Amino acid sequence: MVTIYFIRHGESVGNKENRFRGRFDFELNENGIRQAEALRDELSAVKFAAIYSSPLSRAERTAIIIARDQVRIHCCEELTNIHLGSWENQPKALIREKYPQLWQTWLTAPEDLAFEGMETFAQVQQRAYGFIIQLLPRHSNQTIAVVSHRAVLKPLFAAILGIRGQYFWKFDIDTAAYSIAEYRSERGFTLTNLNQNKHLANFIREDLG
Repeated sequence: MVTIYFIRHGESVGNKENRFRGRFDFELNENGIRQAEALRDELSAVKFAAIYSSPLSRAERTAIIIARDQVRIHCCEELTNIHLGSWENQPKALIREKYPQLWQTWLTAPEDLAFEGMETFAQVQQRAYGFIIQLLPRHSNQTIAVVSHRAVLKPLFAAILGIRGQYFWKFDIDTAAYSIAEYRSERGFTLTNLNQNKHLANFIREDLG
């Protein structure tokens, strides 16, 4: 069996200001650091064999805080956030006004969203899920952590649970929250915990866009 803790990075300015983040390299803000520290304390009894992180600063800093200098961190491009092209670092209110049809697709079926310069959710799912599958033989009977972004974790969860069609708004994943999945070769993945956030004193709900 392999146990995987899927972790979303702590809060950044991009979250606080309700901007599309994508691969714009926002760092953790003060609250995000506190969130990551609370997560570190929450998971202090878990012995991770390794931590795999998106290379973006907000994820890597979260991973560093969790690791406590005791676990090796691997920064992996396969776990980086979705590429949103010209939308990155733009306020969502501006995108709503400028691209009303695309905004409506984002609100109702982001799995179908596509525009020039954007990486689709199908492409995100393919690269991230493929990477997770490659990790499994390396960590038999171990526990690992994966620190990434909601636009990566949601497609990943859909893949490991075999959900087809629309899935994005069926999951809520808060900053610095964690989810747990177990993998067994004879039965595949089992999601045992989703969006655990009880350790957080303050977080922003992003379930409306």
